[in-house]
Amino acid sequence: MIEQARALSVAPSPAFWVAVVMYAIASALLLVVLAGKSSLRPIAVMFVLFAWLAHGTDIGWRGVQGVHPAESVREALGFLAFIITGGYLLASTRYRLTLGGVVVMPVSLILLVLGRLTPAGDKAEDLSTLGRIHISLATLGVGVFALASALSAIYLVEDRALKRKKFEGVAFKDRGAPLESLDRLAHRLVWLGFPIFTIALVLGAVWTARLGKSPARIENLLAVVTWFAFATLLVARQIYGWRGRRAAKLALIGFAAAVAVLVISLLRRLVE
Repeated sequence: MIEQARALSVAPSPAFWVAVVMYAIASALLLVVLAGKSSLRPIAVMFVLFAWLAHGTDIGWRGVQGVHPAESVREALGFLAFIITGGYLLASTRYRLTLGGVVVMPVSLILLVLGRLTPAGDKAEDLSTLGRIHISLATLGVGVFALASALSAIYLVEDRALKRKKFEGVAFKDRGAPLESLDRLAHRLVWLGFPIFTIALVLGAVWTARLGKSPARIENLLAVVTWFAFATLLVARQIYGWRGRRAAKLALIGFAAAVAVLVISLLRRLVE
């Protein structure tokens, strides 16, 4: 019984189940909006807000139960989903990002479920304050990169449709943000997330050294790949004027490496 109780760390809160339902409804409504029912967009965004509030309530409830959002990679996944959804809501106050919402909402839902319903494994005995700061900053940095990557993906879809003159495609049905605005906002997000992720990377290296663990683990190498991808993006844009498709593709490569870090870390935690 004790081992079963520890399997999920703490039982999911009622707010978690509410958030799951709200995310599912929001995803479905955004698909309907993208299909042409633009009058439903305010209702869809309202359900996104409900999901985000329920999600935040769940994080607070777990905190009361003694579970810190940066206690493990598993908990960080739930926190990452919260950051991504919040960022989407903030961006939606200025731009019509229905296509982005169609991608972001299911991703947030999957991350939340993984963060709550996967086994916790043995409790880490070596998670110091430094470790929690590292995980918190890394999660925040990846969350900002996720938003930049979502905008980059929308840019590529819209740009491809524009070049092929397919103005009836999904990229144009909702009259989304102009390409220049998508490119500019994605760049600003990368500028915001890069220093946060850089500090997290340095603290992670210090933390690993203090624990006496090898820095050559695959997830650590992929984290460096993530850093180099976004560093290259910033430098290339500043010096060589990289914009548009090249910048968007590089952002997606960097984010893919970041996602691989999370997946490998979660699998390692489950196995160990």
